[in-house]
Amino acid sequence: MGVLRVTGDEDRATSGGRRRPISAALKATRDVIVDLSELNFADSSLMIDLAVLAQRLRARGRTLSLSEPKPHVRRLIELTGLHRLPSVLVIASRPAAVRA
Repeated sequence: MGVLRVTGDEDRATSGGRRRPISAALKATRDVIVDLSELNFADSSLMIDLAVLAQRLRARGRTLSLSEPKPHVRRLIELTGLHRLPSVLVIASRPAAVRA
C-alpha cells in the first residue's frame, strides 16, 4: 500500500500543495492509506479532494483508507459523507496504552 501523510492544517488556501501528492497517489499500483494522525484542522476542500481520489482509485479497483483521524476530523469525514463511499475505509485511532 502507498501512504500519503496529511499534517498540520489543510483548507482551501493549502489545496495547491495537495495536487502533487494526490497525483502521485493516483499512480499507485496498490491501495492507498492516508495517514491523518497529525492533521490538526481540515475543511471540506480536503474532504472533496479525498473523495475524488477515492472515486478514481475505485475505478482502478483500489481502496482509500483514512488512518487514525482525530475525533474532530473524523466528524468532518462523517458530516461530508466521505466514509460512505464504497472504496473508503476509516481506520480508527489506536487505543492508548494503559500503564499499570
